[in-house]
Amino acid sequence: MIEFRDVRKIYVQGTRDVAALDGISLGIAGGGFTCLMGPSGSGKSTFLHLAGGLDLPTSGDVLIDGQPTSAWDDDALTLLRRRRLGFVFQFFNLLPSLNVAENVALPLLLEGASSADVDRKVAALLDRVGLAGRSLHAPATLSGGEMQRTAIARALVTDPAIVLADEPTGNLDRATGRGILQLLHDVAARDGRAVVVVTHDPSAAEFADRVIRLRDGRVESDGPP
Repeated sequence: MIEFRDVRKIYVQGTRDVAALDGISLGIAGGGFTCLMGPSGSGKSTFLHLAGGLDLPTSGDVLIDGQPTSAWDDDALTLLRRRRLGFVFQFFNLLPSLNVAENVALPLLLEGASSADVDRKVAALLDRVGLAGRSLHAPATLSGGEMQRTAIARALVTDPAIVLADEPTGNLDRATGRGILQLLHDVAARDGRAVVVVTHDPSAAEFADRVIRLRDGRVESDGPP
């Protein structure tokens, strides 16, 4: 579903080139919860940006469903992110002017879905993430865990094959973070989606089927937790 083939990503810093990723080759299939771990500067966020079509490799290929992202133009990459990928961010990225239900519905509205389909899907997802009674609340009235559950519901509303989460527990206490990790694990196990979580949280490995550890832009280890 996601494949990296000898991927390098080089950034220019002043007069020198810095390899954020340095020859990464691996694949990520559906139906699994993968944790991407490593120290700051190891290449985790760069990996996620490339996997999500938010950036392109300097060399090598990133393939999604067998197609290299470097072959697509901006419009095609936008549609890919909207239809095939779901994103969950550390800082939630909810729109403060919209209530919970409206934030979750937004990707479907951008796709021109009917109001009946939008209402049905949003209600089902809010029930699944435990927010059925909070649909009309503004993001500012929610706890951190509730905001992240809203963000997860929004990521799932288009039925993406791949869910990419960047430090989803970074702003949450331990107990709330574990609840978010359990929810993401269930998304992979029950829905058959590929869930990739970039995290510094060592407890995330307890929920993972696979842990990839990066160091200095290379794979240090890759296997079961």
